[in-house]
Amino acid sequence: MPKFAANLTMLYQEYPLLERIERAASAGFRGVEILYPYGADLDAIKSTLDAHDVELVLFNIPAGNVDAGDRGFANDPRRVDEYRAAVDLALTVQRSLPAPRFNTLVGRRLLDVPIAEQFATVRENLRYAADATAKQGVTQLVEPLNAIDTPDFLVPTSTQMLVLIEEIGHPNLRLQYDFYHQQRMEGNLMAFFAGHIGQIGHIQIADSPDRHEPGTGEINYDYVFDQLDTLGYDGWVALEYKPVTTTEASLGWLKRFGYDV
Repeated sequence: MPKFAANLTMLYQEYPLLERIERAASAGFRGVEILYPYGADLDAIKSTLDAHDVELVLFNIPAGNVDAGDRGFANDPRRVDEYRAAVDLALTVQRSLPAPRFNTLVGRRLLDVPIAEQFATVRENLRYAADATAKQGVTQLVEPLNAIDTPDFLVPTSTQMLVLIEEIGHPNLRLQYDFYHQQRMEGNLMAFFAGHIGQIGHIQIADSPDRHEPGTGEINYDYVFDQLDTLGYDGWVALEYKPVTTTEASLGWLKRFGYDV
């Protein structure tokens, strides 16, 4: 059976963060994600996680001004120092919230910078991140975002992202595989996963095309979960979806996996 983690940035949004942790634990989750814990009370988060025996499995390196449209900026040669400072900040936070994985977003295409220079900048920045995180025992992930939801994202497919990862060639750099983004861009969900399982460091899920909970769209998640077990995947499967109504109402599909929802 897959190990499911609740993404607390997407789920339980009607509650304060610490209560999100408590509610996730009450539902049976032993792992959670918090995409951007920066500026929060880290000691209170850690205490709440520990009190409920819940692991923080991942958070993101800062991605810039997300509200203003940033989806990372690792491709911007004018912001190299800012990106490396973001990596260092994530590592500082990780000393208080010891998540074993970081995700990073590479950014949208820049119209005023040659594309070759953008990719060169990404490669150097990701090498820096993979080196720095390895020294602290953190796995560095990088994630493609589909071009339907995020127009002009520099690396919108898993296929393209694996090419970039292979060009960089760092042993601490792996793909974050989101079934929702994969379905929107390429499909071929389990064949791709099976062919590249050794390069995948983490899974996130949502149904397609509306990014709601499993069972609301076109992805056969019963088949997906069976295949993950068959292939021997023993990592986390994080629920990064937008509930149709409330989070609690969206979790009914988990009952057959033993979750108390």
